[in-house]
Amino acid sequence: MTKRIAFLASDAPVAQTARAALIGRYGNAAPRDSDVIVALGGDGHMLRTLHNTQHLPAPVYGMNRGTIGFLMNEYNEADLLERLDEAELEIVNPLSMRAMDQAGQMHEALAINEVSLLRAGPQAARLKISVDDRVRLAELVCDGALLATPAGSTAYNYSAHGPILPIGADVLALTAIAAFRPRRWRGALLPKTAKVRFDVVDPAKRPVMADADSISISDIDWVEIRSEPSIGHRILFDPGHGLEERLISEQFT
Repeated sequence: MTKRIAFLASDAPVAQTARAALIGRYGNAAPRDSDVIVALGGDGHMLRTLHNTQHLPAPVYGMNRGTIGFLMNEYNEADLLERLDEAELEIVNPLSMRAMDQAGQMHEALAINEVSLLRAGPQAARLKISVDDRVRLAELVCDGALLATPAGSTAYNYSAHGPILPIGADVLALTAIAAFRPRRWRGALLPKTAKVRFDVVDPAKRPVMADADSISISDIDWVEIRSEPSIGHRILFDPGHGLEERLISEQFT
């Protein structure tokens, strides 16, 4: 039986050209009617596709037509049906973020990679960090901090010198960004079930923004983050090139 494929491409010309070629070869279904969704672009487009289609049963198979492709498979038009038949499924739980801004407005968002807090002015941020309602660090003076999933641990987290986490690990990485005080504090590994809260100290003088997979919120007062096990993003990878292999390979490059 022929698979019903929905092709979703980023705005990049190379991705749009690939989409047109693939539709000409395999046809195109609406995402809600498809057996599989093929995302064409880079990791940013893949994350947007996963968020936008999380309510649908079809898994997402990415092909790289962007600048970064950690979540993507190699692009090839010729053998797509065979690759989809042989693809291996990975299920990724996102982070759930609740953030209160200084105006008293509540914001909610999901993040597959990480939730990050970043200073939004010339002075360093001052953050209080609590884990499961217990204060663990009364003051972190820094450019920011983030909480990353295993799937997102090779992204911003790794650039900030955080650890790479095995994809099956039931842990989250809490990583400081340019910590000034405590100067040598580099972060912590937390159980996946942990609830992490950041309180911004002196937010009027030292404003902080929060970002969940490129959904940004300004002038944050506090942020709470936890894993969301009720949502499972279904991602397809070519055999031998899944997230587990990519996470291991990344540590030897």
